[in-house]
Amino acid sequence: MEHEDAAKRLSELGNTTRLAIFRYLVKVGPEGIPVGQIQKALGIPGSTLSHHISRLMSVGLIKQDRASRTLYCTAQYAALRELIDFLQSECCAGIAECN
Repeated sequence: MEHEDAAKRLSELGNTTRLAIFRYLVKVGPEGIPVGQIQKALGIPGSTLSHHISRLMSVGLIKQDRASRTLYCTAQYAALRELIDFLQSECCAGIAECN
């Protein structure tokens, strides 16, 4: 993962609403959940939710799929793992033992 890509993802997660959306989607699991249920669970107005979902999609943290008339959002676990791996990649570099 490139430094700039990691910074963009972290920046998007630095917003409390987007972080709440992403954490909720991670809890839901790989099957995803309809946008309306996210809105209901988190109490976010529709237009605001749409904006935040768009931002998270732009950095690859979530994706949306349509099934008939319902939009489903799904956390992108590979993107999350990539970000975590990037953050841990140089953990304690040069230190023999790291707690």
